[in-house]
Amino acid sequence: MDDDLDDVFRERRRLLALGYRMTGTLADAEDVVQETYLRWYRLTEAERETIANPAGWLTTVAGRVALDLLGSARHRREQYVGPWLPEPVPAELFAGTIGSRTASTPEDPLDRITLDDDVSTALLVVLEAMTPAERVAFVLHDVFAVPFDEIAEAVGRSSAAVRQLASSARRHVRENRATVVPRAEHDRVVRAFQQATRTGEVAPLLKFLAPDVELRSDGGGVVSAARNVVSGADNVARFLLGIAAKNPHFTAEEKHFGDGLGLVFRDGENVHSVMNVHVEAGVITQLWIVLNPAKLTYWNSSQ
Repeated sequence: MDDDLDDVFRERRRLLALGYRMTGTLADAEDVVQETYLRWYRLTEAERETIANPAGWLTTVAGRVALDLLGSARHRREQYVGPWLPEPVPAELFAGTIGSRTASTPEDPLDRITLDDDVSTALLVVLEAMTPAERVAFVLHDVFAVPFDEIAEAVGRSSAAVRQLASSARRHVRENRATVVPRAEHDRVVRAFQQATRTGEVAPLLKFLAPDVELRSDGGGVVSAARNVVSGADNVARFLLGIAAKNPHFTAEEKHFGDGLGLVFRDGENVHSVMNVHVEAGVITQLWIVLNPAKLTYWNSSQ
């Protein structure tokens, strides 16, 4: 029995990785994991003995819990002040939770992106645009390899309906995914961009910003942030330089995220914000800045 409990407890980190992909925040992911374990503990010993694969049971139950949570989260996010962005986490946080590649793993790096341990902000933004059922079906099947029949049982739909949900979700990913550049190229552009910001001038920054670049900042109505998308290279450059001019004491630390190299901005010992970017053809096309303190608790609690 103790060995069985050890096996169950060992699933916690993988379930947290699943919950994060499902919800986009660590707090919601923790809620998914806690409720999943609560349902396990509510089972009688006889009921647990009938479960041949506890890890699979926990995974499908976590999907069901996430589906319920996403329904209420959608309403909360409709009331959210300004853009809602997923919580930034370091690339290594969930390393090893997906498992190794198999012979059936797609060779196309754009198809393999969903199987990576480190989840990109770009992918999470696409997941956020899905319906809760699409997101759950996609994450459970395409990322965690749960069979459609088991997902159907978890979400209370037919296997055919779940297949359709996953197909629709996959289409969203394909239609909205951006070009993936080599990690070294991404990191080179980010470092050059950060160096350009130190000049305090617009012209050097424009070399690394796409003409139609977009910047989104998430303050959640708690701290000051742009409530609308900042569009265009000149506007984005001036916006960033304005922030830098107002906060000359901030320090920037490089950190690897699912998207590649990003920047963690500190006000003394406190993490003030985290910025991730997307790079294409040698320039930045998207910037995501999270300032909401509720989404920075991982960074400020791990100091």
